[in-house]
Amino acid sequence: MMSTNLTEQEKRRLLRIAFGSCGGFFLCKLMGWPFGVFFTVYPMLLLGMLPKFDRLIAAQFLGSALLNVLEVWFLFTFFEPYPLLMTLGVFAVYCWHFRLMASTPYFLLGAAGLVTLSTLLHFSSYDSTNIMDMVAAIGLASLFSVVAAAVLYWLIPETEPVAPPPRQELRPSQVNHRILMGAILATLSFMVFQTLDLKDSLSAQVATMLVLFPMTYQGTLTAAWNRCKGVAYGCMLAITVQLLMYNLISHLLLVVLALFITVLMTAKLHLVERAGSGMGFGALTTVGILFGQYMQPNKDILYGTAYRLTSVTVALLILMLLAYLLDSILNRFEMTRN
Repeated sequence: MMSTNLTEQEKRRLLRIAFGSCGGFFLCKLMGWPFGVFFTVYPMLLLGMLPKFDRLIAAQFLGSALLNVLEVWFLFTFFEPYPLLMTLGVFAVYCWHFRLMASTPYFLLGAAGLVTLSTLLHFSSYDSTNIMDMVAAIGLASLFSVVAAAVLYWLIPETEPVAPPPRQELRPSQVNHRILMGAILATLSFMVFQTLDLKDSLSAQVATMLVLFPMTYQGTLTAAWNRCKGVAYGCMLAITVQLLMYNLISHLLLVVLALFITVLMTAKLHLVERAGSGMGFGALTTVGILFGQYMQPNKDILYGTAYRLTSVTVALLILMLLAYLLDSILNRFEMTRN
């Protein structure tokens, strides 16, 4: 039976996640910067995905943001007028990121860059998006997240050394399977969201990327199921906050307090699961997206929350069907057998 008690290390990690994400949210709203979702979610990713923080992790997180900007600039500068070449270019970039995740020590560089890259590729193709504002927000949010992590690890230090997670020894065919599995599904996600003009489906777009992190069909299936449950829980919490605050939503400090409480609840579930990208992590990032991007004065998020829950469920259901078919095809060949 899963223990619901947090260790001393996990309690400290819980506080770092809550203070980091709420600090980014508060700074963004106080300064009136757009794309608050980056300032709220990036600290969650940095402090929630990894149990420790060091210079290598900081360099990978900052490097992923710079790498993403260069990748998107290259793709749109040379391939934007040519849809087929653009799709092939996106596929090649995704292959590079999944190779980093599958066969190198730089998992964070590939994983963090994957989320930002998919968001940049999706929104930069719309004329209504100021791409320079988005790039500036990504850069500032990445820098804030690293500085906040360093400060929080100094203020709330670890009480004992954290052992690195064991690395899997994969055969070349397994590495190829994971790279192709992730890159093909990520490219199909990009194509669908572009073709159907789904610019309001940020949660669904991010969800289709996060569930690909295991890079196997079984892992992705488990992650997708947990993600659906987590999104439902996160949406329920966001709606509850909206109803309880009602016309007090314009008071920033009250909203920050509400975010802090909901982050504590979802982050505790994430840490109790001790399962990486489980239901708790899905709920945590959902709360970050809803607060960071949609929780604004004089704006009702009830309809938007229901839409996001539906869009995530549909997107992940379609992705799982494609993952099943792709996994079956790749396992037919010796070079790509898992």
